[in-house]
Amino acid sequence: MKNKYFIREMPCYTKATFEQRQRIPPGAFYYLKALPTEGLRNEFYDFLKKRGREVAATTMYSEVWRYDAVSAFLAKRAKRVQSLQEREPDVWLRQLRAWMLEAGYHLTVSAVSEYGVEKVMPSVIIRYFRMVLTELVPEDERMEVEKDVWEIRKLDIPVKENLIRNDLTLNFTRIPQPDIREETKKGIYVNLRSEAVDTIRKEIHAIQRFAGYLEKKHPQIQSSQDIDRNLIEEYLVWFRTEIRKKDYRAELTRLRSILDSIGKVYGYRHLQLLFLNTDIPSTPQAEFRTYTDWEIQKFNAAVAKLDIQIARLLVIHQMLGTRISDTLTLWTDCLFEQKQVPMIRIRQMKTNTYIKPISRELEELIKLAIAETKKRYGETKYIFVREEDPTKPMKYGTLQGKIMAMIQKEQLKDGNGKLFGFNTHMFRHYYGSKITEMDLDDWTLAKLFGHKSIKSVKYYRRMSNHRLAEDTREIRERKSQFIAEHLEGWGEEYEQVR
Repeated sequence: MKNKYFIREMPCYTKATFEQRQRIPPGAFYYLKALPTEGLRNEFYDFLKKRGREVAATTMYSEVWRYDAVSAFLAKRAKRVQSLQEREPDVWLRQLRAWMLEAGYHLTVSAVSEYGVEKVMPSVIIRYFRMVLTELVPEDERMEVEKDVWEIRKLDIPVKENLIRNDLTLNFTRIPQPDIREETKKGIYVNLRSEAVDTIRKEIHAIQRFAGYLEKKHPQIQSSQDIDRNLIEEYLVWFRTEIRKKDYRAELTRLRSILDSIGKVYGYRHLQLLFLNTDIPSTPQAEFRTYTDWEIQKFNAAVAKLDIQIARLLVIHQMLGTRISDTLTLWTDCLFEQKQVPMIRIRQMKTNTYIKPISRELEELIKLAIAETKKRYGETKYIFVREEDPTKPMKYGTLQGKIMAMIQKEQLKDGNGKLFGFNTHMFRHYYGSKITEMDLDDWTLAKLFGHKSIKSVKYYRRMSNHRLAEDTREIRERKSQFIAEHLEGWGEEYEQVR
């Protein structure tokens, strides 16, 4: 076993860009000899090799000092330990906290969330060691569907992943009743064949809350078979009075969906009749908001100071009027020409693929973004990619973090004097409100949005100031005439009013 594991020897370093390598000293290394036993050195070496394949070289360099702190802890408290598996994770973490207090480290750190909210988090040393412990737990050799935590990509069915989020696992551990947990897993497995992972997560969350309620109020119920209509009515009263969500339709719909699937799998037919249509309220009418021209200009002036590729991404997103998921997953082959008109192919994650014409200026901007990605990462499938893994599209959280950091740094405020939020769909609303001023028919507008129907077009028309002016012109003129007529005879002092 070598004493030092240099970052330049790791797989991530060979994939690092020139700019990334410039930020890493040539001699940066992990000092394996700092660990007290050969067994721990072997374990950590395996962990670091695996970690070095999964994250960027700059991340490995940033974690060196955390490793050094953990090594110092183990040298003090685990002098004869050959494996981290010799103690339970909770025991290790409790001993690490005690050592940190003795060594003068803080156990927690204050941080500000992407939305500017202050929060307290465990120290990065604790979080790093917790990650190490998780990685070094022996692999569960059971079939994936038998586990309480599923790795999505190990399932034997095609799954509708969200490519811009870290949808790596489905966790059933918070369902306290073993039988309900197993029944839920079977129902979720069925639903995964037709539903997106985001929807599945909401179903798991809904039944977790319901199962928690059962544990407190009806501990005798251990199987979905014992759930009846009276229990659902009691839960609905509790949910509406205790949870107090503005919109509880979505969660109750998800609960009904998973109980319905469980009923079909196990033959519990009564589960499909638990909910009445009146139990679930109608969908509330959401406020259809958009940015003003002034807000867009102010926001884009700040965006121009960001990394060139992030700035291009946000401008392209605004000019296309797409969902953020569709912008982040644009392919490098998305551009083509049709009768000398530049066109773009947009592969929507939520629905279908569609094409639409774009301006030469937008075409040129997209070509620049493609060239920049090729320069940094070589040939890739997506235009905007993850730094640590260019085979995948950029994560939503990465973009969100950069934009919210910019908003906090610049103290960027909207027309109401409040800090901007990270609401990328508002750009789609802004795009919609502008193209409705072009006097296009509803079907043309729907095609530009990538919609299959004209159902949503009316909302964009309502947001258009130009359309509002046209739709109210007649009534405004009648009111003006009425006022003018009643000003007659009021005297010269009112002439300026007329």
